[in-house]
Amino acid sequence: MATAAPTTYSMDGTLLEACSCAAPCPCWIGDDPDGGACDAFIAYHVDRGQVRGVDVSGLSLVLVNQIPGNVLAGNWRTVIYMDDKATTEQQQALLDAFGGKLGGAPAQFAALISEIVAVHPVPIEHLVEGGKGTIRVGQVVYSEMAPYTDAQGRATSLHESVFSTIPGSPAYVSKASTHQVNIPEHGMTWEFSNRNAIQGGFHFEA
Repeated sequence: MATAAPTTYSMDGTLLEACSCAAPCPCWIGDDPDGGACDAFIAYHVDRGQVRGVDVSGLSLVLVNQIPGNVLAGNWRTVIYMDDKATTEQQQALLDAFGGKLGGAPAQFAALISEIVAVHPVPIEHLVEGGKGTIRVGQVVYSEMAPYTDAQGRATSLHESVFSTIPGSPAYVSKASTHQVNIPEHGMTWEFSNRNAIQGGFHFEA
């Protein structure tokens, strides 16, 4: 009797994402971004998980991206922020998984990144509570967001879109009341109010 192949990684957690597009973001359905380009961050927090046997539970990773055109065309320019609570081994494990080296769903969007400008360890506060999300990345990223809801208060969700940063999971269409990025050393400085945001849970496994 054949035995199942060992799992390279398995991670469950939450996503917080915001960008320069109006809400909802056209990128998720494959249209060009508002204004022709997109400035965005994508923040993952692993509630529980392992990568090649390394426990990465409780850790976060944030990608700050400049997307020059249609999201599916790639050529993203990215700065990665790692949770400073992570050991060197844990940081590498998260980079390998979210960087696409180990396959699975994260490899789909990692393939769109053409340049990783820098990787920095910083304190990261990633909070989802009562349907509202808050992310603080050192002194460089801050955002607050809340989902759109229907008349009964249920969060508006997006399923089976052509593009997703949490493939296989529903994404909750949200609005970021505040979205600030201040990384002048890498040419990434912007501030937006009441623009697109996305929240969601994820399960990544390969």
